[in-house]
Amino acid sequence: MDKFQELFAQYPCPFTDEQVKAGVDNILKNHFAENNNVEVWKECLHQIDLTTLSADDTIAKVEGMAKAVNELDKNYPGVPNVAAICVYPAMVEYVRKALKDPKFNIACVTGVFPSSQSFLEVKVAETALALRAGATEIDIVLSVGKFLEGRLQECFDEIAELKAVCGEHHLKVILETGMLKTAENIWKASILAIAAGADFIKTSTGKIAVNATPEATYVMCHAIKAWKEKTGAKICYKPAGGVSTTEEAVQHFTLVKEILGEDWLNNESFRFGASRLANNLLSSIVGKEVKYF
Repeated sequence: MDKFQELFAQYPCPFTDEQVKAGVDNILKNHFAENNNVEVWKECLHQIDLTTLSADDTIAKVEGMAKAVNELDKNYPGVPNVAAICVYPAMVEYVRKALKDPKFNIACVTGVFPSSQSFLEVKVAETALALRAGATEIDIVLSVGKFLEGRLQECFDEIAELKAVCGEHHLKVILETGMLKTAENIWKASILAIAAGADFIKTSTGKIAVNATPEATYVMCHAIKAWKEKTGAKICYKPAGGVSTTEEAVQHFTLVKEILGEDWLNNESFRFGASRLANNLLSSIVGKEVKYF
């Protein structure tokens, strides 16, 4: 039995795709309504990594995002701020200079986002440069092609090496669940990423047709729960890509709450990766349409 057969034998996937769908439907049927309220909308806003990852990103655009973060309390007293700003490596220094709070989180996608199709040396260098520029959190993408081809040791080693570069900074590993497709693949990718050193596991890049789904959240949260029960280590969770409406945010919130519990309902343990979601949640909170962020 090789290393990964042994790992997956310790953490076997406990359900089929059909069971996942039934589990999601059951939780949302019984608990969605109790969480669909202003206080939860505020919590969801507080858990957002406010994101722009476009080819046409400009210095002015990311400075505008930082300005919105800086002035949220002045413009919307009592509304909690987002958790972080997430940008490409080239924009990190401009976000850092524009933010008034030096402790505010700056997340950065590295490792040749979104494809992860390059040399490990390039990924290491990009990650190190992003941290030097001021990033406080790093988001990378699992090498999905290698994973699907069964090159699990390479996937593991790559995550472990990039975590070593990050040191005390959080490493979020994006599984690109829409490409993994099945519950078993998502489960195994979750366990592999966690075992390799991921601080967060994250659903998606937002760059393919199928991104964060309630089903992916269900599987990934159960993998986190299984790891916690066996090792005592708390791994964090981030649905990202395609979560744009208040209803969708509350769905993911409800699943996290019911599977992982109250200890995860804070922005150190649970994040949303989103661009449109922030304005939609803020609109729900204040009771009228706003385009603030």
